Amino acid sequence: MSSGNPFSIGFRAARANLLPGLIIQGMMIGLVLGYYFWPPSRGCFEYLAAAKGRWGYGFSFCSSVVAGAVLPIVFKIAVLEKGRVTRGDLPDFLFLAAFWGMEGMIVDGLYRFQGVMFGSHVDLPTVVKKVCVDMFLYNPLFAAPYTVAWYEVKNGGYRLSTIGRVFTGKFYREQAIPALCATWAVWLPVVSAVYALPPLLQIPLFALALTFWVLMLAYITARHRAPEPVPAPLPQGVGE
Repeated sequence: MSSGNPFSIGFRAARANLLPGLIIQGMMIGLVLGYYFWPPSRGCFEYLAAAKGRWGYGFSFCSSVVAGAVLPIVFKIAVLEKGRVTRGDLPDFLFLAAFWGMEGMIVDGLYRFQGVMFGSHVDLPTVVKKVCVDMFLYNPLFAAPYTVAWYEVKNGGYRLSTIGRVFTGKFYREQAIPALCATWAVWLPVVSAVYALPPLLQIPLFALALTFWVLMLAYITARHRAPEPVPAPLPQGVGE
């Protein structure tokens, strides 16, 4: 990442992703409104809630792998590589599957923890508390540095020397803070929509938001002829 004010870099990244961010925000808010005010949608929501209740962390893992690994790799092969599988596709898939699968379970754990701390009621005070913890504690202290560290190690060829750069104040300032600013700008309304639903629907909505975001960024990346459609968000959307 280029040098400069990390906050400026982060908000420039958010501005670059403004259109897809607005579309995802609109979709998520629409889904929440549909759940509460359009009865025909209840059947689909109940199916997702039942699947999450039955499979637990397994649902979180699998849905995140599909959204964060399967879809971008399929898009990469089909669009960027014109149907030809390359040697780098399998390592890329394994990396993305490991990262997003674990991330999905971590986010599931965060939602469960917040349910214990603040309750499972869907009212304004509870939603505000959960959003604040998510956006202003979980993301700065863990999600942002965790995500950019993974990608730093990957981009460094998985060399041990790369890991030493991750655990420094300079790395946090130059890499994590810009990602964090992009997260706040794009994903705050999405996170609010997630917490506005009952607990069993929060991970399904997160996975759906991640799916839309990954496909949209893959499309944008393809238009700009980038080498690979790496999804920018963290669960709760840390953007690169």
